[in-house]
Amino acid sequence: MGKVTGFLEYPRQGPKYRPVSVRLRDWHEVYQPQSDDEIAEQGARCMDCGIPFCMQGCPLGNRIPEFNGRIHHVQWSLAADQLFSTNNFPEFTGRLCPAPCESACVLGIGSDPVTIERLEYEVAEHAFSNGFAVSSPTPRESGRRVAVVGSGPAGLAAAAQLRSVGHAVSVFERSDAIGGLLRYGIPEFKMEKSVLDRRLDVMRSAGVEFFTSVTVGKSGTPLASLQGEFDAVLLALGATRPRLVPVPGADLEGVYPAMTYLEGSNRAVNAATAPVLSARDCRVIILGGGDTGADCLGTVHRQGAASVTQIEIMDRPPSERPSAEPWPTMARIFKTSSAHDEGGERRFSTETLEFRGEGHVDSIVLRDHLSDETVTFPADLVLIAAGFLGPELDDLELNQKEFLTSRSTLSVTSDWRVREISGSSPVFACGDAVRGQSLIVWAIAEGRSAAASIDEYFTGRPSPLGAPVEPYALSW
Repeated sequence: MGKVTGFLEYPRQGPKYRPVSVRLRDWHEVYQPQSDDEIAEQGARCMDCGIPFCMQGCPLGNRIPEFNGRIHHVQWSLAADQLFSTNNFPEFTGRLCPAPCESACVLGIGSDPVTIERLEYEVAEHAFSNGFAVSSPTPRESGRRVAVVGSGPAGLAAAAQLRSVGHAVSVFERSDAIGGLLRYGIPEFKMEKSVLDRRLDVMRSAGVEFFTSVTVGKSGTPLASLQGEFDAVLLALGATRPRLVPVPGADLEGVYPAMTYLEGSNRAVNAATAPVLSARDCRVIILGGGDTGADCLGTVHRQGAASVTQIEIMDRPPSERPSAEPWPTMARIFKTSSAHDEGGERRFSTETLEFRGEGHVDSIVLRDHLSDETVTFPADLVLIAAGFLGPELDDLELNQKEFLTSRSTLSVTSDWRVREISGSSPVFACGDAVRGQSLIVWAIAEGRSAAASIDEYFTGRPSPLGAPVEPYALSW
């Protein structure tokens, strides 16, 4: 335990944002650094509970009280050892995870929970800055080869784990750069791509091979070819089919899935060029109140939108935890992101009825569920951030019902094998392709679990890699 009375002495204090007027002029991450003394105080707030529910709230099972205590005592190397033993990429989760661990923090019953997500960030950054080990050493080669299809967090986590026990790993990505949504779906102001590239350099140094612009399926490299060349294949495809809004006018120009807009914008930032699809001087409507909608919000601010309104069909969450619910419910409390502090309007309990325009959208018709009022907003650009429907499987010819769950995700056995696929080597799957759209921490946990199953398939004995979670379809 960091300090017995720490939770009584120190209030929750995360990092401060850079001023809005400053950060809207660039694409850098929005937080100002905290001092080591401030960070140590936050680590001291951990109560080291007899039953650490934060660990149960974390899909990876991170040993949170352990590294919190190390942080308080400024033992960064030991904190890094603890964190990297269960999480391959705390530099990602420390920036991007919505922190279910904090919703489970016992301190949150009567106070503000520990800043666990930000403490992960600090451990990872101190590890990289000070040259501590940030990955497991690779033992002698096993002679086994694995193809990982998809380079998002699930595929990267599986690749890192498999390489750590000596298997040769080749990662295939259909895009022109490695990273999946980490590369082109996450705006720079949430995670600068130098953070991703730094991790990929570590993985390359460990011997993981990366191949870009490779489509696996009937229009490119057949899945059967990978099965013939490798001892196992892992599909970490993500869930990239966008959920659209099927109302009149949905096919008008100017109405786009959020990822179409974000990918183009992120590519432009990376290449220091003007985006093909820009929000400059546009009246923007964002449909969807979640993280992707907030990503769009921060991006259109930086591009110079004339106005922006974010629409959410759900009711506005309460601003405070109800007194009748003593257990932490941070996940259900009204939250704002850095993008919401930068401007724009938010509307809740509002349904989209129609897009209007002649060829190009010029307005959107909405209904307020609380007042039953119908309102029309002018719009030059509409971004649909309504989530995703599942993986893209047509090209792999895995869209028949024998391969799918009732949610149109890949159906896997308890050891992460895709059901009904035959061939010279087994095919496994993990991440959003199995679970459906979810959190980065779940993707990493599933990548680690699938890697353990592949290792057990090779060796015929329990894997030292461990499996933090089981396939989602088997747990509900």
